Amino acid sequence: MDIERLSHYFARIEYFCLHIMLVASQASFSSVVEPGNRPLELIESIQNTALKQRLNDCRGMSFSPTDFSIGHRGAPLGYPEHSLEGYVAAAEMGAGLIECDAVPTKDGELVCRHSECDLATTTNILQTPLARKCSQPFTRATNTINATAKCCTSDLTLKEFATLCARADVSDPSAKSVNQFLRRAESPVIENPLTCGKVMSHRESIELVSSLDRKHVPELKGFGKLTRLRELSGGFEYRDKIVQNYQNAGVSPSDVFLQSFDMEDVLYWKSAYPKFGKNAVWLDGRNKNPFFKPTLEDMQRLKGKGIDIIAPPIPVLVRTVENGELALSAYARFAKSVGLRIMTWTFESYRGNNALYSEKPGRMLEVLDFLSEEVGVIGIFSDWPGTVTYYANCMAR
Repeated sequence: MDIERLSHYFARIEYFCLHIMLVASQASFSSVVEPGNRPLELIESIQNTALKQRLNDCRGMSFSPTDFSIGHRGAPLGYPEHSLEGYVAAAEMGAGLIECDAVPTKDGELVCRHSECDLATTTNILQTPLARKCSQPFTRATNTINATAKCCTSDLTLKEFATLCARADVSDPSAKSVNQFLRRAESPVIENPLTCGKVMSHRESIELVSSLDRKHVPELKGFGKLTRLRELSGGFEYRDKIVQNYQNAGVSPSDVFLQSFDMEDVLYWKSAYPKFGKNAVWLDGRNKNPFFKPTLEDMQRLKGKGIDIIAPPIPVLVRTVENGELALSAYARFAKSVGLRIMTWTFESYRGNNALYSEKPGRMLEVLDFLSEEVGVIGIFSDWPGTVTYYANCMAR
């Protein structure tokens, strides 16, 4: 057994020991919340003196889990996304809901990954014998093209997927080798990223999140054509399977917030599984269309179709006016007027700052306060949920 495989073997043992410890301590763990120092650092940068004073007054208070704080793929600003360690960190920071983006394996099981084909950069697959199963093998960079690789969950069985290590999603497009491609010199995470985080199946995530006494926010992702053909030929629907995994685990429908960018998925859940469909969330990404313009009639149409909760990105809900003040967008005004409940994403994204607070860290908390008080959102996805937890506890959200 070579050194790489040996280290991987011991990493698996470490995971199982950690998992046993978590299960054994779940009764006391669920009430332990520590947002960390990051919220305090952001408070120091706030220009709004009234908000700054209010948040400062909450230093040292005891914090509790809150559904207002949603762990976006766990806590990827500090830990590999969709890893056991990231999910546990999100719970420790007080996220009341924790997200699993669900994609299928070759044998039809669901696993937690942001994209069906992101394994090349979010795991160590290129450094393992499984690299030969990738849809597109690693290709070194040249003077004219970037280094590339395409490795999909649908290239692997669940058993094969489970042997991988989760890692921070960073890569070097100028790489001449796999090791250079996976180097983390430009890693945006603010904690020490793990070299071998535990990847999670959807069923494992259900078990873990339930053991942490948190709620579930699964997103059914869109799939490639080959995966879709496998689904159809197999005579089943992944939108059924994702619900059935919660049913089989005995999870209360009220503790599950199913999500999809495909409105048909949301409407299907509301019809086929009304108890689970009650909290179903339509992720609205129409802002990517440069011709999209929200209207009152559009929001009325969504409400009439049966959509109850929508989740657009933060910039769709908030705009700035000439004096730099924050103001409601037309989208937010129309959605509120017809009674749609709103979630939003992504606060403190590790992929880059939102233009609303770019180069102004203290502005983050002003935007957070505006989303809470003026937009009236019911939950905020964050890559570092401790900040949202601190705010929500302080403001009694």
